[in-house]
Amino acid sequence: MVELDQMKQQLAACEEPLAEVKASLDLESKTKRIEELEMEMEAPGFWDDPDYSNKRMKELKNLKDTVSLIQGLYGQKDDIYTLIEMGYEEEDESLIPEIEEEMESFITKLEEVRISTLLSGEYDRNNAILKLNAGAGGTESCDWASMLYRMYTRWAERKGFSIEVLDYLDGDEAGIKSVTWQVNGENAYGYLKSEKGVHRLVRISPFNAQGKRQTSFVSLDVMPEIEEDVDVEINMDDLRIDTYRSSGAGGQHINKTSSAIRITHLPTGIVVQCQNERSQHQNKDKAMQMLKAKLYMLKQESNAEKLSDIRGEVKEIGWGNQIRSYVLQPYTMVKDHRTNEESGNVDAVLDGSIDPFINAYLKSQSIKGDQGE
Repeated sequence: MVELDQMKQQLAACEEPLAEVKASLDLESKTKRIEELEMEMEAPGFWDDPDYSNKRMKELKNLKDTVSLIQGLYGQKDDIYTLIEMGYEEEDESLIPEIEEEMESFITKLEEVRISTLLSGEYDRNNAILKLNAGAGGTESCDWASMLYRMYTRWAERKGFSIEVLDYLDGDEAGIKSVTWQVNGENAYGYLKSEKGVHRLVRISPFNAQGKRQTSFVSLDVMPEIEEDVDVEINMDDLRIDTYRSSGAGGQHINKTSSAIRITHLPTGIVVQCQNERSQHQNKDKAMQMLKAKLYMLKQESNAEKLSDIRGEVKEIGWGNQIRSYVLQPYTMVKDHRTNEESGNVDAVLDGSIDPFINAYLKSQSIKGDQGE
């Protein structure tokens, strides 16, 4: 049958990419490391240090998940081959829809794993801290910020990631002026670092009585959560620390005390804020952690271009700086200006379907790396 011939060829074409993924993940060394960790856990006193043992347990789980994922892909490939052979032997066309469904699932998983192998940066595996800032444009820009916030939270939910709001400032009439939140999950920063920059919306504004088309801009800054005590010296004289009353959703504790913290690093102009924790002291600790992480990332970069890229929030939120445009009128299109990745299904993108854009960016960075750029 022609359909079976085509699917067999399609599956054969996946052999090489699957082998490349297996090689890049170095399953042999991961299997040895799993054995080492399991032996270590059986040793006396292993559980005496909760922090150490928890880190080792997390490492073990990640290693086992990776090994299981690759083994599962090979198993799924073999199952599809078996189904194809059954289709030939029994000349049973009713198997074709089942094989097509399995094939689509296999190719999707293989592509996801292949993309994840591109996440090799020092902090790619870490949680991510994101901050949206509405640009000029008043209510329209604030509404655009709330739409982007929903898009990223929907994406995170689909990935099985959890979200923790750190700071939130409502728009004057609607939407969000700014919001800082943390996305918790493996490789969260590796994926979301591609989203840093200015996002542009073109639509007929519901807030414009004349029904005119308007353009709005919102900037997104992305940084990794760095839990360890990074090697950054901070002169307290370089800091301005302000306290203010929390705003937004936060339960009965919100707005009762001036527990929210804003820290400004005067030499760089970096501003971090936190209002999520229960006390001023906890908010200050979290804000200082965020500031240290940002300063450390700056320290790691040697040239001004990379430095300005990390300090995404200091870019002008306007024309010429956008990384992606979302056009709702006069036509519907989302286009990434760095990779030329496009989608005509704007509703799906705004509902969190941004993986094609993330994947295209990661692939483009991998190609640049291979070319030595």
